[in-house]
Amino acid sequence: MKIAYKTVYLKKRYPLRISRGVRDGQSNLYVSVTDGAYTGLGETSPGESEGAATPEEAQSQLEGFLKNHKDLSSIKDTYNMALEAGVAPCAIAALDIALWDLKAKKAQMPLNQLLGFSKPKHATSITLGIMKPEEAKERLPLLLKDMGINTLKVKLGNNDGIEADKAMYTEVLNYNKQYPIAIRVDANGGWSLKDAKHMMQWLSERNCEYVEQPLKEGQEADLIHLYKNRPLPIFVDESCRFATDIPKWATTVDGVNMKLMKCGGITGALHIISTAKAFGLQTMIGCMGESSISIAAGAAVSGALDHIDLDSHLNLNPDPCIGAPLVNEITMPLDVPGHGGQFK
Repeated sequence: MKIAYKTVYLKKRYPLRISRGVRDGQSNLYVSVTDGAYTGLGETSPGESEGAATPEEAQSQLEGFLKNHKDLSSIKDTYNMALEAGVAPCAIAALDIALWDLKAKKAQMPLNQLLGFSKPKHATSITLGIMKPEEAKERLPLLLKDMGINTLKVKLGNNDGIEADKAMYTEVLNYNKQYPIAIRVDANGGWSLKDAKHMMQWLSERNCEYVEQPLKEGQEADLIHLYKNRPLPIFVDESCRFATDIPKWATTVDGVNMKLMKCGGITGALHIISTAKAFGLQTMIGCMGESSISIAAGAAVSGALDHIDLDSHLNLNPDPCIGAPLVNEITMPLDVPGHGGQFK
């Protein structure tokens, strides 16, 4: 196997602000795995919370691991050994996605078919970051009407408090009166328990479908206080990185949001899907600033999921890759061998 690395800066069309800060672009690491006949492509969106803050750090970890692990014939064994070696999940994701892409190309099958998944049927949501109401009024038509999308994920957890959250969300409702849309909320752990209780009740009376990560990672013991008599379904994101986290919170949430960068790629996602279903939980997939290569890999598993949030490639200017087209609001896998993602 020949391994190659490439770092590309991805500039966002619109800067994204969440409860933990704002980002207008980032450098992602791309990994290619070649067996002589076929090449698989993977991508990592690095982050300090995911174990590798930069693409250079992710590449260094992978290079160190691959010096001692040259047999990549078993994707599952490679994934497990990389985790045991302490490689960051976001770095593992790039290698894992590339290996699955290579496997599907060798089998001459679309990755979703190789994995046994149908094509997705649920529309992707598009994300509206934290902003002032007047900014939201200008941004909403650009994100939704102009792109033909009718499902919105609203980032709340404003550092200025829940009144700022309410003001921004009210602007979303004003838009909704003219153009009805499905609305979900992601607080990214930006609320206290008291504020989360208040906001969930408030949102339940204002067309919100569910709330994601209402409490900060590390405060999962308080989820039980939100879950009892909850007015809205609760999903966890940062609190669920691996399938092994699911049993800890399964009785205090309604669903889990997986991200390939958090769980280490396709292999980790498969574990999460099967474990969540075993506990009767709903499933969602999200993204972390990836281009169409990683988004295409996520789309390959999304046919098995209840909610889709694969939109980061739509906010790149430009996306250097292709392979995750929007078809009738759905981030759709291509009918080609592999995951379908490639550089333009």
